[in-house]
Amino acid sequence: MVKILSDSTCDLSQDLLKKYDISILPLHVMLGEKDFRDGVDIRPDDIFRWSDEHKSTPKTAAPTIEEAVECMRPLLQNGDELLCFAISESMSASLNVMRLAAEELEASERVFAVDSQNLSTGIGLLVIEAACMAETGMGAAEIAEKLEELKPLVRSSFVIDTLTYLHRGGRCSSMAALAGGMLKLHPKIVVEHGKMEVSKKYRGNLSKVVKSYVQDMEPQLREARPARVFITHSGCNPELVKEVSDYLEHLSVFAEILETRAGGVVSSHCGPGTLGVLFIAR
Repeated sequence: MVKILSDSTCDLSQDLLKKYDISILPLHVMLGEKDFRDGVDIRPDDIFRWSDEHKSTPKTAAPTIEEAVECMRPLLQNGDELLCFAISESMSASLNVMRLAAEELEASERVFAVDSQNLSTGIGLLVIEAACMAETGMGAAEIAEKLEELKPLVRSSFVIDTLTYLHRGGRCSSMAALAGGMLKLHPKIVVEHGKMEVSKKYRGNLSKVVKSYVQDMEPQLREARPARVFITHSGCNPELVKEVSDYLEHLSVFAEILETRAGGVVSSHCGPGTLGVLFIAR
């Protein structure tokens, strides 16, 4: 049997984790001197309150090898194979920690580490595809090979409401953050080759920006794989999320339109009001 483990940056809901029998290894979020486990003992709204109060961005870190060993050991007990997913290796050591834990458990031949080259539900899309393949009886090596074909087809992008958090985390300059605030600029961040890049800058209020962002993607959405699409956000107005969902439903492309809330690690860097539409191209 193939078991599936992802680090917490896959941002899948509890319902989806249960449905597809996916285990989670939490990353760490540090608020000053205090260390929390992403999605276990801290939530994004706690992070936003702390960040605004301290005018600072939390630090994030990969799990320890000891934590990975304890998480992976029961998944490997019955001789099962294990597929491990993590945020892009260019962003975190999380996946390498899983590899080292596999060595510690003397199970490297049964552990297959998949560099998602992505983040958030860009990872989640691959995780669910792997779970569906495992249900058909495919082995871990064959699934991992299929995933290499899918990885370049994952389309992950987000629009950012505020540049404040990116600035606090050193990802944009003070001048850019100030200018962005004054001009009401909202960058579109895309994930390509495992790295985040700014592809476009929208101007105006968030509601207008999100609508333009989704409309601009319509040609790509119409050519997407029809199984599912994610709306992933870091605490957006429910009415705005519903407008996006209604728009996607109107396209009559996707069998499932899934809404998820970004976890602590992603939210720490993008801040509140971020929204993305993520899918796999054909």
